[in-house]
Amino acid sequence: MNKLGGVLLLLVVFSISTISCRKEIKKSVEKSEQKDLLYHPEEDAQSEIDKAISRAALEGKHVLLQVGGNWCGWCILFDKKVKSTEVLKTMIAENFVVYHVNWSKENKNKEVLDKLGNPEKLGFPVFVVLDGTGKRIHTQPSGVLEEGKGHSTEKVRAFLKEWSPKEFPK
Repeated sequence: MNKLGGVLLLLVVFSISTISCRKEIKKSVEKSEQKDLLYHPEEDAQSEIDKAISRAALEGKHVLLQVGGNWCGWCILFDKKVKSTEVLKTMIAENFVVYHVNWSKENKNKEVLDKLGNPEKLGFPVFVVLDGTGKRIHTQPSGVLEEGKGHSTEKVRAFLKEWSPKEFPK
């Protein structure tokens, strides 16, 4: 093989490895971005709910299911509200195991939502509270928790208090 052939071969190998590396980086970034999403269409929602129920039973908590999707602005706003408002963040940590049930064109989780009484008919987000045995004890549409252009801290606090295990025991 002459020098030109060797250089060309080296360039081809380098190009292929660069393309392969870029694909791996892209996959890694996509996985990282998925972790930041609230809702995961690829998850087995029933299995995740079962895990949440088991954990809630062990910890003396209820399960708070937030049904919605990454496409839902109000779903994202609610999550940001409860994570950035200390009193709400504390109430959730002390009383609930939270799971975000996906509803999207990719996965509507029909069987799971059928078992929960089809809460999606109330709009998004919609909240379903389960006790530590998995029994549905309340379904709450988001609209009644809203005030102005967001969710009312007081209305959300009252909702969480009313359906906490201390206020609504098993």
